[in-house]
Amino acid sequence: MKWSADPRILKDPVHFLAFGFGAGLSPVAPGTAGTLIAVPLVFAVMQFGPMVHSVFACIAILAGIYICGTSARRLQVHDHGGIVWDEICGYTVTMLAAPPRWYWLLAGFVLFRFFDIVKPSPIREADHSLSGGLGIMLDDIIAGVFAAAILYAIRIALVRSAV
Repeated sequence: MKWSADPRILKDPVHFLAFGFGAGLSPVAPGTAGTLIAVPLVFAVMQFGPMVHSVFACIAILAGIYICGTSARRLQVHDHGGIVWDEICGYTVTMLAAPPRWYWLLAGFVLFRFFDIVKPSPIREADHSLSGGLGIMLDDIIAGVFAAAILYAIRIALVRSAV
């Protein structure tokens, strides 16, 4: 998809959030850039414990349905490549399964990006079956759940091997 990476788009608060505070303007791999923006944000939220992290994830996802849908409508492009709020939310979901340590943040980043890029079933179906903000968000949330499940399985395996 060809699109303009005009920074003036960020003057609109909805686009500013949808474009991940500017990360979505990256001409190369905007989804990865958006996920990179999520790492310090999620790390900061994780410091307040799992309950705050969970509430933050729910609020970000619900707000994201509006933010991504509104931004896409204004741009007149469904799931514009620069909209990366969904990646921020997907990574937030991924990290619900891990403690706030750099190696878990890195593992979560790699796993989330893998599932978001490869889009195995049912992620692919979610990506193509719904429109609007929910359609933009859902595939990334599912990718986050898949990545979280793997992180959690690794945590359990490590705990069992330490016993």
